[in-house]
Amino acid sequence: MSTPRIVWINGRLEPADKPLLTVTDRGFQLGDGVFETIRVVGGVVLELGLHLSRLEASASALAIGLPEDLEGLLARAITEVCAANELDDARVQAAVRVTVSRGPVEGRGLLPPDDVSSNLVVQAWRVDMPAEDLLDKGLHLVISTVRRDPASPLARVKTTSRAEFVYARLEARRRGADDALFLTTDGHLAEATSASLFLVEPSGLATPSLECGILASTTRAWVISSAAPRLGLKVCEGQFTLDALFVADEAFLASSVAGILPVTVAEKRPIGDGTPGPCTLSLRALREGVAGEMSC
Repeated sequence: MSTPRIVWINGRLEPADKPLLTVTDRGFQLGDGVFETIRVVGGVVLELGLHLSRLEASASALAIGLPEDLEGLLARAITEVCAANELDDARVQAAVRVTVSRGPVEGRGLLPPDDVSSNLVVQAWRVDMPAEDLLDKGLHLVISTVRRDPASPLARVKTTSRAEFVYARLEARRRGADDALFLTTDGHLAEATSASLFLVEPSGLATPSLECGILASTTRAWVISSAAPRLGLKVCEGQFTLDALFVADEAFLASSVAGILPVTVAEKRPIGDGTPGPCTLSLRALREGVAGEMSC
C-alpha cells in the first residue's frame, strides 16, 4: 500500500503530511475513537451500509458524537478522497479508513466532557491483489497468547485502541507466521487480528459465533448470507475448539479488504492437505467476481 497523499478531515481535503490534529486529541492520547476500513473498487464503495451500522454502534458504545446525515457525508468524503488520490479508476482497488476520534480535550482524566467536538477523518490507499505465491501456499497462523473475553462489552466495538492486535501480529512475525488467531478466555476459537475465521467441514462451513467476542465482520456476513447459499453450503455458527481447526478439511480468513484468504498451516500443523482447498478458492473467486467453475 502506498502512503496517502490527500486526506479528508471534517469536510475538507488536506495534504496528508500537514499538521491536522492537535496532540490533545483523545484519539492520540487514549485511543479514544472508533474506525472502519472499507473496500472501494473502481470508485464503487462496497457494503457502506453495513460498515456505517457498525461504526454507529461502536460510537454509541463509547458515547462519541457523529455528524448528522453520516451516510451521505461519508459517501461524498470517500468519493472525494479517492478522486484526490487517483483511486477512482475502474481498474483500481482501494482501502478506505474512516476514523472518528473523540476530539481535543485540554485536561487530563479518563471521563471526557460532554461538549467535545469529534474529528472525522477519511484516508485512502491503493490495494494490490495478494501475491500469487501467497494464494498458492496459503497463510500460516499461530495462536496468540492474547485471549478474547466474550463477556467484555468492548469485545465487538471497533476502537482505535489496537494494542492487543498489534501485539498478536508481532507474535506471528516473531514466529515466522503470517497472522495470529485469538482464542477466547475459555479456549474456543475467536478470530484473526483483522479477519474472521471459517472452517470447511464435510457438513458445510463452521465459524465462531458473535458470542465468542468477535467483531461482526461485513465479509463474514456476506459469506453466511450470500456466498454460502449460492454454493449450497450450510453454515454453523457456534463455539469450536482448536481441535476443530486441526481436523478441518480447509480453513480461510475473511476480511473487507483482503477478501477470502486460504489458511493452510496453523501452529506448524497442516490444515487438510496443506494446500488451498477448492471451497476456499471458489469463495475467493466469487468474492472477486471471477468467472469459473465453483466447487465445494
